[in-house]
Amino acid sequence: MNKPATALFLVLAIGAVRNAAAAEPLPPASQWIPQEAVIAVEVTRTNDLLDRAFDPKVIEAVQELPVYRQQASTPGFKQFLGVVDYLEARLRVDWPTGIRKLVGGGVTLAVVPGEGALLVIDAEDGELLEKLHEIVRTFAEAEAANQGQPDRVRSAEYRGVTGWTFGGDEAHAIVGNRLVVSNKAELLKRVADLRADPSAKSLATLPGYQAARQAAGADASAVAFVNLETLKQHPSVHKVLEGGGMNPLVSLLFAGVTEALRASNWLALGVHVDEGAIALEAAVDAASADAGAAARFALPKQAGEGAMPILAVPRRIAELSLYRDLHAFYAAKDELFPERTSGLIFFENMMGIFFSGRDLTEEVLAKTRPEVRFVVAKQEYDPAIGTPRVQIPAVAAVFRMRDPEKFRMVAEEAWQKALGLINFTRGQQGQPGLILDRPTHGDTKFTTAYFSSAEIDDRTAIATHFNFRPALAVFDDYLILSSTEGLARDLIDAVKSEAAATVEPLAETHSVLEVDGAGLAAILGANRDNLVRQNMVNEGHTREQAEAAIDALLTIAQQLDQLTLRVGAGEGRPQANLEVKLNLP
Repeated sequence: MNKPATALFLVLAIGAVRNAAAAEPLPPASQWIPQEAVIAVEVTRTNDLLDRAFDPKVIEAVQELPVYRQQASTPGFKQFLGVVDYLEARLRVDWPTGIRKLVGGGVTLAVVPGEGALLVIDAEDGELLEKLHEIVRTFAEAEAANQGQPDRVRSAEYRGVTGWTFGGDEAHAIVGNRLVVSNKAELLKRVADLRADPSAKSLATLPGYQAARQAAGADASAVAFVNLETLKQHPSVHKVLEGGGMNPLVSLLFAGVTEALRASNWLALGVHVDEGAIALEAAVDAASADAGAAARFALPKQAGEGAMPILAVPRRIAELSLYRDLHAFYAAKDELFPERTSGLIFFENMMGIFFSGRDLTEEVLAKTRPEVRFVVAKQEYDPAIGTPRVQIPAVAAVFRMRDPEKFRMVAEEAWQKALGLINFTRGQQGQPGLILDRPTHGDTKFTTAYFSSAEIDDRTAIATHFNFRPALAVFDDYLILSSTEGLARDLIDAVKSEAAATVEPLAETHSVLEVDGAGLAAILGANRDNLVRQNMVNEGHTREQAEAAIDALLTIAQQLDQLTLRVGAGEGRPQANLEVKLNLP
């Protein structure tokens, strides 16, 4: 065979091999992941996310953000844009289209205990993936040669797969349209083993993984699988789930959650993308009955019972609505906290003083109903009093009473004793105390206390303690305990509106959390200067660095419309749903 014919034969042979590799039918990425993987995150519908991310209105909105404009002026960002321009020219594709072609087939990330992590990317265009790899390889080889380490970039073949490393522990391979990257070469070899033997035990063959994928829903844009059976063997995870070190407040707030995780073998998370919203649904394989006796105080006992809906309150930042039987919770304290903490003993002693020796379990907490709500709202300051230099949000708790006629005076007495203790302590320190008042809001008379500002001349930045104007409102079967009079008034209106509308509880839901982006952004903006100074002190940043960090946090809050988390049960199993609505075009 002459030289031209030989050359032509080699070109055709190489092309045939490349086309054969590109045409190799690829199984789901989960078949190439070892069965021992403890976490696997699969983005199966990448275009759902990319369609939203690459919307021209969204890109324009991002480019208008102060954080983006600030970063765009830095040398590093300009260098990054230069690299993007270079790649667009070499690959002959604009970057949004290029990203779609490179990741459009799906992205999977898995963590294998003791072995490392795997990243699997399925490209829509295998030829583009090969071209990009060749460009990166060329640069890596040149950089390695310049540093006197030409052997840093190398390749090796294993079971028909050519693996590459560009240095360190990084290892990767391209098989057809699929890129597999790992931080351990041995883990990459395991991928090649699973590829060569489709009948081997992979993540896809694990029954728990199969059940979790089904629970997440076929329409999910992304799915996360957590192997709880394996994860619970880690000492720190085991300690948390078994209640080690759990304090009473955490146990009260997260009741049912840790118990459900402890009784489950897997956790599934399904991510659903909608217009302007992202929803995350969680499911486990334990039944609600498996939560155990320790969490029964958080489980609605009858059909139709559950946490109350979120109240409509002006300037609200966040609200937490719970179904918690406080009497049952505290009655089970010996079971929940066999080794009583010093904090719990101190709490009991203080409650004994405030409630005149009444039994906390049977004579106080037994008088409350399980519907409990906590509200956080930005304050509206009275110009006649002044605006504090540091603005602290108002906080309130809303309880419902079982025997309001008898318990209202007990609560009032306890509250006034608490105020008396505060005044006594402040008096010992030579500080001004609280002055009691009995204003009326509508037809509801309530008790409040305030600090006098009569002797203050400059009211533009008054002391921090003026954030507090504690109030207690007891009416009908409601008890409102608030850090400010203003929030107490707002809650009186909200509760009465709710009662008039005969709002029903959220059946089979024991916890609801809502965070309002507008309220969060408002309180962060009001305290921006203080937060910048605090960041400089705590993190050692320059003013410019601190401002960038706080402005980034403020930007995130401004893009958040509302975050809603619901936890309860459905079809006899614990469930959770997180929905995030964004302020996007």
